[in-house]
Amino acid sequence: MSELTPRRKAAILCVALGPEGAAKVFKHLPDDVVEKLTVEMVRTHDIPPEQAEEVQREAIESAIARGYIAQGGIRYAREVLTRAVGAQRASEILERLATYIEATPFEFLRLTPPDQIYAFLRGEHPQTTALVIANLPTHDLAAKVMALMPPEEQADIALRIGLMTQTQPDVVKEVARVMQTKLDVVMQAEYSAAGGVGSLADILNKSDRATERNILTHLGESHPDLAEEVRSLLFVFEDLLKLDDRTIQLVLKEVDSKDLALALRGASDDVKERILANMSQRAAETLREEMELMPPQRRRAVEEAQTRVVAVVRRLEDDGAIFIARGAESADEELVL
Repeated sequence: MSELTPRRKAAILCVALGPEGAAKVFKHLPDDVVEKLTVEMVRTHDIPPEQAEEVQREAIESAIARGYIAQGGIRYAREVLTRAVGAQRASEILERLATYIEATPFEFLRLTPPDQIYAFLRGEHPQTTALVIANLPTHDLAAKVMALMPPEEQADIALRIGLMTQTQPDVVKEVARVMQTKLDVVMQAEYSAAGGVGSLADILNKSDRATERNILTHLGESHPDLAEEVRSLLFVFEDLLKLDDRTIQLVLKEVDSKDLALALRGASDDVKERILANMSQRAAETLREEMELMPPQRRRAVEEAQTRVVAVVRRLEDDGAIFIARGAESADEELVL
Protein backbone atom coordinates (compact mmCIF):
# COMPACT_ATOMS: atom_id res chain seq x y z
CA MET A 1 0.00 0.00 0.00
CA SER A 2 2.89 2.37 0.64
CA GLU A 3 3.71 2.49 -3.12
CA LEU A 4 0.26 3.89 -3.96
CA THR A 5 -0.15 7.65 -4.11
CA PRO A 6 -3.02 9.27 -2.18
CA ARG A 7 -4.71 10.12 -5.52
CA ARG A 8 -4.42 6.51 -6.65
CA LYS A 9 -5.92 5.29 -3.38
CA ALA A 10 -8.80 7.76 -3.77
CA ALA A 11 -9.45 6.53 -7.29
CA ILE A 12 -9.44 2.89 -6.17
CA LEU A 13 -11.85 3.74 -3.37
CA CYS A 14 -14.24 5.54 -5.74
CA VAL A 15 -14.15 2.65 -8.21
CA ALA A 16 -14.85 0.21 -5.36
CA LEU A 17 -17.78 2.35 -4.18
CA GLY A 18 -19.44 2.11 -7.60
CA PRO A 19 -21.03 4.89 -9.72
CA GLU A 20 -23.63 5.90 -7.13
CA GLY A 21 -21.19 5.95 -4.23
CA ALA A 22 -18.54 7.82 -6.21
CA ALA A 23 -21.12 10.42 -7.29
CA LYS A 24 -21.95 11.11 -3.63
CA VAL A 25 -18.25 11.62 -2.88
CA PHE A 26 -17.82 13.97 -5.86
CA LYS A 27 -20.57 16.25 -4.52
CA HIS A 28 -18.29 17.19 -1.62
CA LEU A 29 -15.15 17.83 -3.66
CA PRO A 30 -13.91 20.97 -5.47
CA ASP A 31 -14.15 20.87 -9.27
CA ASP A 32 -10.39 20.67 -9.80
CA VAL A 33 -10.13 17.68 -7.45
CA VAL A 34 -13.05 15.95 -9.21
CA GLU A 35 -11.31 16.46 -12.54
CA LYS A 36 -7.99 15.00 -11.35
CA LEU A 37 -9.73 12.13 -9.61
CA THR A 38 -11.77 11.32 -12.71
CA VAL A 39 -8.61 11.13 -14.82
CA GLU A 40 -7.03 8.82 -12.23
CA MET A 41 -10.13 6.60 -12.21
CA VAL A 42 -9.94 6.26 -16.00
CA ARG A 43 -6.36 5.01 -15.63
CA THR A 44 -7.37 2.54 -12.92
CA HIS A 45 -7.89 -0.93 -14.36
CA ASP A 46 -7.93 -4.46 -13.02
CA ILE A 47 -7.72 -3.64 -9.33
CA PRO A 48 -6.75 -6.74 -7.29
CA PRO A 49 -9.55 -7.49 -4.77
CA GLU A 50 -7.11 -7.55 -1.87
CA GLN A 51 -5.82 -4.09 -2.86
CA ALA A 52 -9.34 -2.65 -3.06
CA GLU A 53 -10.15 -4.20 0.30
CA GLU A 54 -7.01 -2.72 1.85
CA VAL A 55 -7.82 0.76 0.51
CA GLN A 56 -11.34 0.57 1.91
CA ARG A 57 -10.06 -0.63 5.28
CA GLU A 58 -7.54 2.21 5.39
CA ALA A 59 -10.26 4.74 4.58
CA ILE A 60 -12.52 3.39 7.32
CA GLU A 61 -9.69 3.37 9.87
CA SER A 62 -8.77 6.93 8.97
CA ALA A 63 -12.38 8.09 9.30
CA ILE A 64 -12.71 6.41 12.68
CA ALA A 65 -9.41 7.86 13.87
CA ARG A 66 -10.46 11.35 12.78
CA GLY A 67 -13.64 10.87 14.76
CA TYR A 68 -11.68 9.94 17.88
CA ILE A 69 -9.36 12.91 17.39
CA ALA A 70 -12.40 15.17 17.06
CA GLN A 71 -13.93 13.72 20.23
CA GLY A 72 -10.97 14.01 22.54
CA GLY A 73 -7.75 14.90 20.77
CA ILE A 74 -4.75 12.94 19.61
CA ARG A 75 -4.03 11.28 22.97
CA TYR A 76 -7.60 10.05 23.28
CA ALA A 77 -7.46 8.72 19.70
CA ARG A 78 -4.20 6.89 20.37
CA GLU A 79 -5.54 5.31 23.56
CA VAL A 80 -8.75 4.06 21.92
CA LEU A 81 -7.02 2.83 18.78
CA THR A 82 -4.31 1.07 20.79
CA ARG A 83 -6.96 -0.85 22.70
CA ALA A 84 -8.75 -1.71 19.48
CA VAL A 85 -5.94 -2.64 17.08
CA GLY A 86 -2.73 -2.61 19.09
CA ALA A 87 0.00 -0.02 19.55
CA GLN A 88 1.79 -0.61 16.23
CA ARG A 89 -1.34 -0.40 14.10
CA ALA A 90 -2.54 2.66 16.04
CA SER A 91 0.77 4.42 15.35
CA GLU A 92 0.50 3.56 11.64
CA ILE A 93 -3.03 4.98 11.43
CA LEU A 94 -2.12 8.19 13.25
CA GLU A 95 1.05 8.60 11.22
CA ARG A 96 -1.12 8.41 8.11
CA LEU A 97 -3.19 11.26 9.52
CA ALA A 98 -0.16 13.37 10.47
CA THR A 99 -1.08 16.11 7.98
CA TYR A 100 -4.63 16.30 9.32
CA ILE A 101 -3.41 16.38 12.92
CA GLU A 102 -0.86 19.11 12.20
CA ALA A 103 -3.56 21.15 10.46
CA THR A 104 -5.71 21.12 13.60
CA PRO A 105 -3.30 21.81 16.48
CA PHE A 106 -6.09 22.90 18.86
CA GLU A 107 -8.13 19.68 18.55
CA PHE A 108 -7.25 18.86 22.16
CA LEU A 109 -9.54 21.73 23.22
CA ARG A 110 -12.63 20.35 21.49
CA LEU A 111 -14.07 18.87 24.69
CA THR A 112 -12.70 21.53 27.04
CA PRO A 113 -15.46 23.67 28.62
CA PRO A 114 -15.55 27.24 27.23
CA ASP A 115 -15.11 28.78 30.68
CA GLN A 116 -11.92 26.76 31.18
CA ILE A 117 -10.54 27.90 27.82
CA TYR A 118 -11.35 31.49 28.73
CA ALA A 119 -9.62 31.03 32.09
CA PHE A 120 -6.51 29.78 30.27
CA LEU A 121 -6.55 32.86 28.03
CA ARG A 122 -6.79 35.41 30.83
CA GLY A 123 -3.57 37.35 31.11
CA GLU A 124 -2.50 36.37 27.60
CA HIS A 125 -1.75 39.03 25.02
CA PRO A 126 -4.94 39.92 23.08
CA GLN A 127 -3.30 38.82 19.83
CA THR A 128 -2.59 35.38 21.34
CA THR A 129 -6.17 35.16 22.53
CA ALA A 130 -7.42 36.08 19.06
CA LEU A 131 -5.15 33.45 17.50
CA VAL A 132 -6.45 30.71 19.80
CA ILE A 133 -10.11 31.57 19.32
CA ALA A 134 -9.70 31.79 15.56
CA ASN A 135 -8.17 28.30 15.53
CA LEU A 136 -10.53 26.51 17.92
CA PRO A 137 -11.93 23.22 16.54
CA THR A 138 -15.45 24.59 15.99
CA HIS A 139 -17.00 28.00 15.48
CA ASP A 140 -19.59 27.10 18.10
CA LEU A 141 -16.88 26.65 20.73
CA ALA A 142 -15.22 29.90 19.67
CA ALA A 143 -18.53 31.74 20.01
CA LYS A 144 -19.08 30.35 23.52
CA VAL A 145 -15.62 31.49 24.61
CA MET A 146 -16.22 34.94 23.13
CA ALA A 147 -19.54 35.18 24.96
CA LEU A 148 -17.71 34.94 28.30
CA MET A 149 -15.63 38.04 27.60
CA PRO A 150 -16.49 41.58 28.69
CA PRO A 151 -18.00 43.64 25.82
CA GLU A 152 -14.88 45.74 25.25
CA GLU A 153 -12.67 42.66 25.15
CA GLN A 154 -15.07 40.98 22.73
CA ALA A 155 -14.80 43.93 20.34
CA ASP A 156 -11.00 44.01 20.53
CA ILE A 157 -10.61 40.26 19.94
CA ALA A 158 -13.17 40.29 17.13
CA LEU A 159 -11.27 43.10 15.41
CA ARG A 160 -7.97 41.27 15.74
CA ILE A 161 -9.52 38.08 14.29
CA GLY A 162 -11.02 40.06 11.40
CA LEU A 163 -7.68 41.70 10.55
CA MET A 164 -5.67 38.52 11.10
CA THR A 165 -3.64 37.47 8.08
CA GLN A 166 -2.22 34.00 7.50
CA THR A 167 -0.22 32.98 10.58
CA GLN A 168 2.94 30.94 10.36
CA PRO A 169 2.13 27.28 11.17
CA ASP A 170 5.07 27.12 13.59
CA VAL A 171 3.60 30.00 15.59
CA VAL A 172 0.18 28.34 15.80
CA LYS A 173 1.76 25.04 16.86
CA GLU A 174 3.82 26.76 19.57
CA VAL A 175 0.79 28.55 21.00
CA ALA A 176 -1.12 25.24 20.95
CA ARG A 177 1.79 23.51 22.69
CA VAL A 178 1.85 26.11 25.47
CA MET A 179 -1.91 25.85 25.96
CA GLN A 180 -1.78 22.06 26.07
CA THR A 181 0.97 22.27 28.68
CA LYS A 182 -1.24 24.54 30.79
CA LEU A 183 -4.14 22.13 30.45
CA ASP A 184 -1.93 19.19 31.45
CA VAL A 185 -0.76 21.06 34.56
CA VAL A 186 -4.35 21.76 35.60
CA MET A 187 -5.38 18.14 35.01
CA GLN A 188 -2.39 16.84 36.97
CA ALA A 189 -3.29 19.13 39.85
CA GLU A 190 -6.85 17.82 39.83
CA TYR A 191 -5.69 14.21 39.77
CA SER A 192 -3.11 14.79 42.50
CA ALA A 193 -5.86 16.27 44.67
CA ALA A 194 -7.86 13.07 44.30
CA GLY A 195 -7.51 10.23 46.76
CA GLY A 196 -6.82 10.41 50.46
CA VAL A 197 -9.04 9.90 53.51
CA GLY A 198 -11.63 12.43 52.37
CA SER A 199 -11.96 10.79 48.97
CA LEU A 200 -12.37 7.34 50.53
CA ALA A 201 -15.01 8.66 52.94
CA ASP A 202 -16.93 10.21 50.03
CA ILE A 203 -16.87 6.89 48.20
CA LEU A 204 -18.04 4.94 51.24
CA ASN A 205 -20.78 7.48 51.85
CA LYS A 206 -22.16 6.50 48.44
CA SER A 207 -21.70 2.76 49.00
CA ASP A 208 -24.12 0.25 50.46
CA ARG A 209 -23.84 -0.73 54.11
CA ALA A 210 -22.29 -4.15 53.39
CA THR A 211 -19.51 -2.64 51.28
CA GLU A 212 -18.88 0.06 53.85
CA ARG A 213 -18.72 -2.44 56.73
CA ASN A 214 -16.42 -4.80 54.80
CA ILE A 215 -13.94 -2.07 53.89
CA LEU A 216 -13.86 -0.55 57.38
CA THR A 217 -13.44 -3.99 58.98
CA HIS A 218 -10.41 -4.81 56.83
CA LEU A 219 -8.97 -1.33 57.27
CA GLY A 220 -9.41 -1.67 61.01
CA GLU A 221 -7.32 -4.84 60.97
CA SER A 222 -4.51 -3.58 58.75
CA HIS A 223 -4.54 0.19 59.30
CA PRO A 224 -6.55 0.99 62.47
CA ASP A 225 -5.55 4.67 62.54
CA LEU A 226 -6.67 5.16 58.95
CA ALA A 227 -9.94 3.31 59.62
CA GLU A 228 -10.70 5.56 62.58
CA GLU A 229 -9.92 8.66 60.52
CA VAL A 230 -12.29 7.51 57.78
CA ARG A 231 -15.02 6.67 60.32
CA SER A 232 -14.80 10.21 61.69
CA LEU A 233 -15.85 11.49 58.24
CA LEU A 234 -18.62 8.97 57.67
CA PHE A 235 -22.23 8.91 58.74
CA VAL A 236 -23.40 5.37 59.47
CA PHE A 237 -26.75 4.12 60.75
CA GLU A 238 -25.65 4.05 64.41
CA ASP A 239 -24.74 7.74 64.07
CA LEU A 240 -28.44 8.56 64.33
CA LEU A 241 -27.65 8.84 68.03
CA LYS A 242 -25.50 11.88 67.25
CA LEU A 243 -28.38 13.82 65.71
CA ASP A 244 -30.43 16.24 67.74
CA ASP A 245 -34.15 15.59 68.22
CA ARG A 246 -35.26 18.15 65.64
CA THR A 247 -32.99 16.61 62.99
CA ILE A 248 -34.20 13.08 63.76
CA GLN A 249 -37.80 14.24 63.39
CA LEU A 250 -37.01 15.76 59.98
CA VAL A 251 -35.37 12.50 58.89
CA LEU A 252 -38.31 10.39 60.09
CA LYS A 253 -40.68 12.43 57.91
CA GLU A 254 -38.69 11.38 54.84
CA VAL A 255 -38.05 7.72 55.71
CA ASP A 256 -40.35 4.93 54.57
CA SER A 257 -41.92 3.28 57.63
CA LYS A 258 -41.20 -0.24 56.32
CA ASP A 259 -37.52 0.64 55.80
CA LEU A 260 -37.37 2.08 59.32
CA ALA A 261 -38.90 -1.01 60.94
CA LEU A 262 -36.55 -3.31 59.06
CA ALA A 263 -33.49 -1.12 59.72
CA LEU A 264 -34.16 -1.04 63.46
CA ARG A 265 -34.17 -4.84 63.60
CA GLY A 266 -30.38 -4.68 63.44
CA ALA A 267 -29.91 -1.56 65.56
CA SER A 268 -28.80 -1.19 69.17
CA ASP A 269 -31.39 -0.60 71.89
CA ASP A 270 -30.11 2.97 72.28
CA VAL A 271 -30.87 3.76 68.63
CA LYS A 272 -34.30 2.12 68.83
CA GLU A 273 -35.28 4.10 71.90
CA ARG A 274 -33.95 7.36 70.47
CA ILE A 275 -36.01 6.90 67.30
CA LEU A 276 -39.16 5.90 69.16
CA ALA A 277 -38.77 8.86 71.51
CA ASN A 278 -38.95 11.23 68.55
CA MET A 279 -42.24 9.81 67.25
CA SER A 280 -45.77 10.43 68.37
CA GLN A 281 -47.11 7.87 70.83
CA ARG A 282 -49.39 6.34 68.21
CA ALA A 283 -46.66 6.15 65.58
CA ALA A 284 -44.22 4.63 68.08
CA GLU A 285 -46.74 1.95 69.06
CA THR A 286 -47.40 1.13 65.42
CA LEU A 287 -43.67 0.80 64.76
CA ARG A 288 -43.18 -1.48 67.78
CA GLU A 289 -46.03 -3.72 66.64
CA GLU A 290 -44.62 -3.88 63.10
CA MET A 291 -41.21 -4.87 64.45
CA GLU A 292 -42.67 -7.53 66.74
CA LEU A 293 -44.81 -9.08 64.00
CA MET A 294 -42.00 -9.03 61.46
CA PRO A 295 -40.58 -12.51 60.71
CA PRO A 296 -36.81 -13.17 60.93
CA GLN A 297 -34.93 -11.17 58.31
CA ARG A 298 -31.69 -11.77 56.46
CA ARG A 299 -28.85 -9.59 57.61
CA ARG A 300 -28.37 -8.30 54.07
CA ALA A 301 -31.99 -7.09 53.95
CA VAL A 302 -31.55 -5.26 57.27
CA GLU A 303 -28.32 -3.63 56.10
CA GLU A 304 -29.95 -2.54 52.82
CA ALA A 305 -32.78 -0.91 54.81
CA GLN A 306 -30.20 0.87 56.98
CA THR A 307 -28.43 2.05 53.83
CA ARG A 308 -31.70 3.57 52.56
CA VAL A 309 -32.27 5.37 55.86
CA VAL A 310 -28.71 6.73 55.82
CA ALA A 311 -29.24 7.79 52.18
CA VAL A 312 -32.15 9.96 53.36
CA VAL A 313 -29.92 11.56 55.99
CA ARG A 314 -27.19 12.28 53.46
CA ARG A 315 -29.68 13.66 50.93
CA LEU A 316 -31.12 16.05 53.51
CA GLU A 317 -27.60 17.14 54.39
CA ASP A 318 -26.74 17.70 50.71
CA ASP A 319 -29.92 19.77 50.35
CA GLY A 320 -28.95 21.88 53.35
CA ALA A 321 -32.05 20.83 55.30
CA ILE A 322 -29.98 19.38 58.17
CA PHE A 323 -26.46 19.77 59.50
CA ILE A 324 -24.29 16.86 60.63
CA ALA A 325 -21.18 17.60 62.71
CA ARG A 326 -18.31 15.33 61.67
CA GLY A 327 -15.67 14.12 64.08
CA ALA A 328 -13.01 16.44 62.69
CA GLU A 329 -15.12 19.58 62.93
CA SER A 330 -14.47 22.01 65.72
CA ALA A 331 -16.95 23.71 68.00
CA ASP A 332 -16.48 26.89 65.95
CA GLU A 333 -18.22 25.14 63.03
CA GLU A 334 -21.33 24.05 64.96
CA LEU A 335 -24.60 25.75 64.24
CA VAL A 336 -25.97 28.29 66.70
CA LEU A 337 -29.78 28.21 66.70
